[in-house]
Amino acid sequence: MATQYDDTDAFRGASFTRATFAAAKFRDCDMRQVKIVDSLLMDVSVSGDVRNFLVNDVDVTPFVEAELDRRHPERVQLRAMRTADDFRAMWDTIERLWLETVARAERLPESARHERVDGEWSFVETLRHLVFATDAWASRTILDEPMPFHRLGLTYTGYPPTDAAALGVDLDAQPSYAEVLEARAGRMALVRGIVDGLTDTELVRMCTRAPAPGYPEEPRSVGGCLRVVMKEECEHRRYMVRDIAVLEAR
Repeated sequence: MATQYDDTDAFRGASFTRATFAAAKFRDCDMRQVKIVDSLLMDVSVSGDVRNFLVNDVDVTPFVEAELDRRHPERVQLRAMRTADDFRAMWDTIERLWLETVARAERLPESARHERVDGEWSFVETLRHLVFATDAWASRTILDEPMPFHRLGLTYTGYPPTDAAALGVDLDAQPSYAEVLEARAGRMALVRGIVDGLTDTELVRMCTRAPAPGYPEEPRSVGGCLRVVMKEECEHRRYMVRDIAVLEAR
């Protein structure tokens, strides 16, 4: 069995020479300033916050960003948001895109909506995570509700399970697609209500409650919180479009 390393800094500053990482997986790792020289990189998949990524002395980051923007123009719209009207228009786009994506997922069998592709969250798990993200960044932070968390929400991967349980979140739940879709619909409606009543003045109002225990205690603007919610919506939909294509091909 392959060795597994979790929550370790044993490799900080390490040097690997004539080593093989064939089929290795790096998840949620700090790989800043990594240098790979005279190595074979074929059939390699890299995702995450990628910046100043040089391949054979060429920074490929602008090419990657431009291609992602071409495939997902909502990313451009998201970055351009400034006014309350911009935020409303962005949420219109998110609702439309997710309507299309849900319809596509519903053409798959129920089991496929619970199936993970290459170890990533399933469609159902992704919707559960977006429930949690809305609870944290909209209900708790913007609306100042102390404990708005739905039992079927799914925290981000590194969030301590004991802290999730203290919020009433059941990470081990095995809900049906219909149950999750109902929770998700309620959260979508909640954000719709916020953006419908949004003003430019409200955008800059500072929120003092952290999204959840364990998050940094610092003021955040309403606009900043909504931007997090909308980025989560856009990025996780992008992952789902990718994975649904794999499931459809199967």
